[in-house]
Amino acid sequence: MAWYILILAGLFEIGWAIGLGYSDGLSKPLPTLGTVAALVVSMVLLAQAVKDLPVGTAYAVWTGIGAVGTASLGILLFDEPATSPRIACIGVIVVGIVGLHVTSGGH
Repeated sequence: MAWYILILAGLFEIGWAIGLGYSDGLSKPLPTLGTVAALVVSMVLLAQAVKDLPVGTAYAVWTGIGAVGTASLGILLFDEPATSPRIACIGVIVVGIVGLHVTSGGH
């Protein structure tokens, strides 16, 4: 169950990171509210996940999910570059996330 909570925490991390792009430096009230709400939910879920998972593994996976999701959505939503090296680096992060899951006995 901790892995599902951690994945959900990572999805909320993506939400708050993308929210930063829409909040214009936290100056727009509605996007700022959504960003802060997603941040709080993400942190609470991460805290729950580390009750059962090693903090180093959980944090690395949480940030990895956030990095992959945010970089991917940055390409789709904010016209960030989608170069081959960038896509390859995102892929390396995915491999790292999967590797941490597999090697931590989190099946």
